[in-house]
Amino acid sequence: MQIKEKNLRLISKLMLLTATVIWGSSFFILKNTLDELPTFFLLSFRFLAAAVIMSIVFIKRFKRFTFKHLWAGLLTGAALGIAYAAQTVGLKNTTPGINAFLTATYCIIVPFLMWTVTKKAPDKFNLAAAVICLAGIGLVCLGSGGVSFGFMGEGLTLLCGFFFALHIVAVAVWGKELDLIVYTVFQFFAAFLVCLAFFFICGEAIPDGISASSWLSLAYLTVLCTLVCFLFMNFGIKHTSAAYSSLVLCLEAVFGVLFSIAFYPDEHITLQIGCGFAVIFAGVVINETKLSFLPCFKTGKK
Repeated sequence: MQIKEKNLRLISKLMLLTATVIWGSSFFILKNTLDELPTFFLLSFRFLAAAVIMSIVFIKRFKRFTFKHLWAGLLTGAALGIAYAAQTVGLKNTTPGINAFLTATYCIIVPFLMWTVTKKAPDKFNLAAAVICLAGIGLVCLGSGGVSFGFMGEGLTLLCGFFFALHIVAVAVWGKELDLIVYTVFQFFAAFLVCLAFFFICGEAIPDGISASSWLSLAYLTVLCTLVCFLFMNFGIKHTSAAYSSLVLCLEAVFGVLFSIAFYPDEHITLQIGCGFAVIFAGVVINETKLSFLPCFKTGKK
């Protein structure tokens, strides 16, 4: 039984990492698609399509439906939809690097939110790892100009990080007792409704036509970046911990930079980015090992 639990945790960690890598790849795929399609039209489409596809494929799982799946899924999905909306509007009023960096603050927020819910103080190694990883992400994403502050840019991006943290904590709390498929479907529907509301608030219009390349991008974003990734993420959070999951998920920005370097000739690894990767790696090592390889930490004291 113990071996199975260890295997389950390993699979969960691999699923979280896979979701993070796929999300990192979406940055350069979105680059051209957003030039053709309105932002909230794209977000509404991907969440609605993912919900419909998952409902059809896993229709038998709805035998496990309870009222809690409905209200918990809608609340969790609402937090997700607000996070995406705040991140999108914030991105229009700040730089992509600052947007990615401030969004990643959820890895700091999650342990404290879990503390308020579970009344259990966060592990000091998790906190140290989160701070170190955030510093590394800052090195990777930020230029020499640092971070300025304006509500419509940096302020909304920080709000986005808070709502992403709420989403992770909600999954950690409710996902353990609910069927993940049914729970995730209702999250998608709620996120769709939030994005649809912003579609109308922002005065966007349905595009007259969509090119073949944009349809391919929509398929990738819907099936892999939404349906698969969020299912992997929810499974990973359920079988690891919210703090660990947030630490892995915040590396999305790092993988985004790596994909950008790989696919765009104008992007290069600099000394600052290299140092950032090293700092992030140190944070992950601290989180995974609790520094048990050092003599002073071998007793397992926290």
